[in-house]
Amino acid sequence: MAQRYGMLIRLRPERREEYLRLHAAVWPAVEETLRKANIRNFTIFLHDDLLFGYYEYVGEDHDADQARIAADPETQRWWKLTDPCQESLSAREGGSWWTPMAEVWHLSPGPVITPP
Repeated sequence: MAQRYGMLIRLRPERREEYLRLHAAVWPAVEETLRKANIRNFTIFLHDDLLFGYYEYVGEDHDADQARIAADPETQRWWKLTDPCQESLSAREGGSWWTPMAEVWHLSPGPVITPP
């Protein structure tokens, strides 16, 4: 069963167009690294100057897979472009750039109900 992760960060207004341009064509190598690290359904939403990220993790060792992502040279190059577009909302406890969010509620898949 997948673990769900939500996170939040501020988008710097003066870097908005740059960030959106980068994410209109995320590098295939970066996407492949995420897939190999057991990340699924990664989505980033934008509201005003806030970015909300969501992904599902299907692996066995989240910390090890996160370390694998961080060690990837292409991902490091990607972050050198995207990080200046962002402003962390947290004190970076534990090295986290994005601020983790606690899950409050989840509608799990249930039976499909067809009308009579």
